[in-house]
Amino acid sequence: MARRCELTGKAVLTGNNVSHANNKTRRRFLPNLCNVHLMSDALGRSYRFRVSAKALKDVEHRGGLDAFLAKAAEQELSLRARRLKRQVEKAATGEAAAS
Repeated sequence: MARRCELTGKAVLTGNNVSHANNKTRRRFLPNLCNVHLMSDALGRSYRFRVSAKALKDVEHRGGLDAFLAKAAEQELSLRARRLKRQVEKAATGEAAAS
């Protein structure tokens, strides 16, 4: 499984370890990924995602998974998250038409 956040697209970065003698060796900066269950209010069920800690804060700040997906750009979402975004939009338009 790729070390990539499913909601923000945050991935592994590379750089150098630099010693006191200014020797440089390659290293990797790994994202802080967490396995979480997020609840979709529009669909009424929870979904499992592998997201970064920053993405988890962003989901809470925006008011939940549905609001986060509504504002998120398509290209940074994973395939599963894109499908869920379309389902949430479809459910939201269905609720708006019913009321």
